[in-house]
Parts: sequence; structure tokens; C-alpha cells
Amino acid sequence: MKRPKILVVGSLNMDLTASAKRVPNSGETVIGMKFQTAPGGKGLNQAVQCARLGAEVTMAGKVGKDDFGKALLAVAQESGVDVSRVLTDENESTGVAMIQLEVSETGTQNRITVCPGSNFTITAEELSWLREGVASYDMVIMQFELPMPVVETVARWAHDAGVPVMINPAPAAPMSDGLLECASFLSPNEHEAALLAGHEINVENGINFDDVAVVAKAFHDRGVQNLIITMGGNGSVIAGQDGIHHTPCVKMPHVADPTAAGDSFVAAFCTALSAGLPQAQALDFASHTAAITVSRMGAINSLPTLDEVQALMRERNYQGFDAAVLSGLVN
Repeated sequence: MKRPKILVVGSLNMDLTASAKRVPNSGETVIGMKFQTAPGGKGLNQAVQCARLGAEVTMAGKVGKDDFGKALLAVAQESGVDVSRVLTDENESTGVAMIQLEVSETGTQNRITVCPGSNFTITAEELSWLREGVASYDMVIMQFELPMPVVETVARWAHDAGVPVMINPAPAAPMSDGLLECASFLSPNEHEAALLAGHEINVENGINFDDVAVVAKAFHDRGVQNLIITMGGNGSVIAGQDGIHHTPCVKMPHVADPTAAGDSFVAAFCTALSAGLPQAQALDFASHTAAITVSRMGAINSLPTLDEVQALMRERNYQGFDAAVLSGLVN
């Protein structure tokens, strides 16, 4: 196992979370249970998760010249993320995500509104150092909380340099064929996959793999090499050259907050794969990592360390590989 070098090009947001027994209807006010602020943004979540799992991580993005921006950078640095490539916008505020949690006896659901702020002022020109510098990384991870021209340009630079590219298309947005051709991995959740492919995946009685095949073909026909669909409690599926494979969800006794589960999964998969684990085992590792995340409140605060993931794998008697081999990630 080697310690992977990962570049995350993405968003940094401050999450403002309100919990209530139900979310308000239009024009209605409800009394909430709790309010809290926490660092987040899909890019920062993924960067921090990679770092906590042992990867050497560089984050590229932009914050505002305000207290939220300073706080986000401090959190990233505390987790071991190199933020020297994060820019500061002198005029625009740091991005904010407003999260509503509906807490019921059957579980917790989230609704998120993102105000991008400085995330949407970054340009490809400001990342021109990557034209040559991207070749030094083992993996590039991106999401859709930055301007699409930036995502497309960085993906092309990485692809042309032979560096694997993980595209996490969240929030869902139209994608050019040029971007999809650069995606070594595309990882939407089932809702994003259905929206982008124009075909629903039925999960009422378990995963309908005929639906998965239709969705996968839609992406493969446009150049995507490997499609990974995260499906919450139904686990995940990966569709690549050797067919469609299902990875079961690792269940926890209590689901506290699913906010950063997808980010945790994507980051863990990229870290494990870049470190040398086979694809199927990297997905198992990602499932255990995300399971811990959903059992905790918050985004950054919920992301586990490598030791915690190893402990869960041993507790669940995981047989795919000895969790001790992952210790090499931090050496």
C-alpha cells in the first residue's frame, strides 16, 4: 500500500443546519429542534475525508475574505489538507449551505440550498498551474459546486496527463460529452443518475438491475469508463467493462444525519483505490467509511479517521482483506 497523492478541486461552504420534526410548507413557519453551524462544502468534505484516511491531499478552490472563509481553511489544515492553493476573493462572500433536517421516528432526511458565493468566482485561468502540475497527483476529485468551465478544463488537463478523474456530479447538472470522456469514474447518487440519464431506477423491492443497466449504458455511450451509483440503504453499484457489481450497505444501529455520506463514500473509494486496493475492496472500504459518517451529526464533524474505519471493519468481521494493510496509508 502506498500513501496516495490526491487533488480535490471543489467547493468550501459553511453549513447552517436547522433540525425539525418536519420541514415547513410554503408560507409556513415551524419550531425547530436545533441550529448549528459547521464547515462543509462537497469539495472540503471530500478533501478532509481523504486526509483523515491517510492520503496526502491538496485542495484547490476559493473562499471569501470573511470569518467563514478563515474558519474553513483552519478546519482543512487541522485535518492535514494542504490549502496553499485555495484562493481568497476580496469582494464575494464565502459559500454557504442552508440545510434543513427532518427528524422522524423512521429516520432523518435532508434538504439543502447552496449559495455558492466565492466558489463561483474561481476561473480556469486561476488554476493554470494545474496544466503542468496535475501530473504529480494519483487522482483528481471534482464536484459541481464550481463553475462548469473550471470542472471541464481541469478534467481535460488531468485526463491528458494520464491522471484518473473522479467526477461527483452533485448537484446534478447537464454534462458535455467532453467532460464525460475525461471521467475515469462518475459517481452520482440514484436520484442524480436518474435525472442525468433520463431513466428512473426502481428500488421498491431491492435494486432493479435492468434499470441500472439502462442508466449505465446511457453514460457509457457518452464515454464514461466506470459509473458508481450510491443508493443509500441499498448500497452502491459499479458498472464498468466487466459488468455491473453491487456492494451492500454497511448498516449502523442509528442514522443521525446523511448530509456528507456521499462525500465520505467518494473520498474513501478514491483514497483506497489510489493506495492500491482492487476496485471491489475499495468500494467495501468506502461503504464502511460512509456508514460511520451517517451515524453522526454534521458534515466535517462526522467524517471518520482511518483508525475508526479499521475498527468498524474488524467489528463487522470483514473478510475481503485484512484491515491492517490500510495502516500503510499513513506511513
